[in-house]
Amino acid sequence: MSRIGRKEITIPSGVTVDIAKNNAITVKGPKGTLSMTIHPRIKVEKDGSTIKVSRSTDENLDKSLHGLSRTLINNMIIGVTQGYEKKLEIVGSGYRASMNGKNLVLNVGYSHSITIVPEENITFETPTATNITVRGIDKQRVGQVAAEIRSKRPPEPYHGKGIRYEGEKIRRKAGKAGK
Repeated sequence: MSRIGRKEITIPSGVTVDIAKNNAITVKGPKGTLSMTIHPRIKVEKDGSTIKVSRSTDENLDKSLHGLSRTLINNMIIGVTQGYEKKLEIVGSGYRASMNGKNLVLNVGYSHSITIVPEENITFETPTATNITVRGIDKQRVGQVAAEIRSKRPPEPYHGKGIRYEGEKIRRKAGKAGK
């Protein structure tokens, strides 16, 4: 039995969870609304202020979907109550980030600046010129947007310049050996 899948999810006050017949789950909270359809082989039941996720058989597909489905529902509840954030750092001489309205503008060594328009329910923040914070209610979208920002100038191993996640360790390589 899946240890994660067996755990019950408690619904905090101020959050409403609706489960439709085809396992379409909608979570509404103070920060917004998220919806998702869970695989039909997984059974989701709401009992008062708790949600229980169960599977019908012990086949490998059901086992792999059991814990995943419970975690996805829990992430939706956390997202509409607390939200998620990813922090990025910019390292490099002259590299910086700034805000132009809601858009993020990156100057990271190219001949032009890169403008990133936020998606729905995603916000950017630049506390300093070398730090970026991506916030939102959907954990997957926050991580994806942060990865797309990082891909504009990934950290390179020789000088360490580029955009990296906060706390990310970059393996450095030695340069050419001189005469």
